[in-house]
Amino acid sequence: MIFRNQDNVSSFSSVDGEEKLIKDAILGEASAFGRLYDCYQPRIYRFILVKVDRSEEAEDLTHQVFLKAWQNIADYKHRGFPFSSWLYRIARNQVIDYYRTKKAETDLEQVDKEFSAGPAAAYLKFEKNWDLERVWKALKQLEPAHQEVIVMRFIDDLSIKETAAAIQKSQGAVKLLQFRALNKLREIINS
Repeated sequence: MIFRNQDNVSSFSSVDGEEKLIKDAILGEASAFGRLYDCYQPRIYRFILVKVDRSEEAEDLTHQVFLKAWQNIADYKHRGFPFSSWLYRIARNQVIDYYRTKKAETDLEQVDKEFSAGPAAAYLKFEKNWDLERVWKALKQLEPAHQEVIVMRFIDDLSIKETAAAIQKSQGAVKLLQFRALNKLREIINS
C-alpha cells in the first residue's frame, strides 16, 4: 500500500515506514510524530472544515486533534486499521464536543472560499455543468453522517475499510451511507 501525496506533504513509501514512525512516536520521538502530523494534517483539517465552516475554528480543532493524538499516542494499538482511521475518530469526536459546548450556527458566507473552490472539484466526479458553489451548498445540506462519508471517500480518498474504521461502522454500512449520500446530493443539486 502506498500512501497518497495529494496534499504535497511528506508521504510514506510503505506501511512499514508509517509503522516505524508510529512506534518511534509512541516511544516519545517528537520528530516521528511531526512527520505523521505533516502527512495527515491537511486531510484532518479539510474534514473538520466541512463540519465547522470557519477556517479559524477548523485550524483550532485540528490543532486540538493532533494535541490529543500526541498525548494519547502511547495508548495507540494497531488493530488492522490505518493510523488515519484513529486520527479521523479523534477528529470526529472533537467536532462533536465542539458542537456540544458551542451550539453555534455558522454562516455559509464565512466559509473559506479558497477551500470551496478547489478540492471539491478535483475529487468529486460530478457532471461538468454543476458549479462548485452548488455542490458545496448541497454538501452542507446533507446529514452529518453523509457529509463524513462523502468527505472521507471522495475528498480525502479513503478506502471503504479506512472510512468504516474512522466512523466505527461496518464496511457494508459505509457503502450504504455512500450510496444514499450520493443520491441525496444529486437530488439536492438537481432540484
